Amino acid sequence: MSQPLEPLEVSTGLTVLHLFGRLTPAVDRAALTATCEKVTASGGLLVPVAVLGHKADLCLMALHADAVVLRRMQSDARLAGIDAVDSYVSVTEISEYAEASGVPEAMKQMRLYPKRLPPPGKRAWCFYPMSKRRDPGANWFREEFDQRRKMMEEHGHSGRAFGERISQLVTASTGLDDHEWGVTLFANHPDDLKAVVYTMRFDEASAVYGVFGRFITGISGSLEEVLDLLGI
Repeated sequence: MSQPLEPLEVSTGLTVLHLFGRLTPAVDRAALTATCEKVTASGGLLVPVAVLGHKADLCLMALHADAVVLRRMQSDARLAGIDAVDSYVSVTEISEYAEASGVPEAMKQMRLYPKRLPPPGKRAWCFYPMSKRRDPGANWFREEFDQRRKMMEEHGHSGRAFGERISQLVTASTGLDDHEWGVTLFANHPDDLKAVVYTMRFDEASAVYGVFGRFITGISGSLEEVLDLLGI
């Protein structure tokens, strides 16, 4: 038998995998449950989501210090009868703008190492990737840092107005996936997701510089609830 792989960890924070899958006729509920429990038993977080629409049936959103654990989850999900149709890889981070704004240490740790997901009561879920524009006349990375920070502070102020209705996890994916960030939103109601994204698109950081990937929406819950909803 080959030796176990050494852990592959980011220097700070957690690796995050959004794995989107479609059920196959060979899907095995017991095997899939065991797959998910391996992640949580080894210290990770796992958010199962029943996806609305045709893009996928299931999302396994997993956070772990060790990327090897996430890759094993991906392999085990396939063996349990889940056909991967999409994915997104990112890491938790403290943005340079948050650092410059003096975010309290407790909040930094919560962003780097979330303790509980999804937040209680927030079952409406969506994920989308995004980047900043590099067009002539609208190149985010040619703007001075203080100007970028000012625009992000405006963006953050708009988001905080939804504090009771929305929780978010923004993860970094530059060099790891096709966009620069992954945004996961948890909400009380599906229309809260619509409201916050619509409102924040009027901020300059989004209206001028935002480039969005496709949105995937679903219903989060316990693993048992999600599997029941999927009819497994």
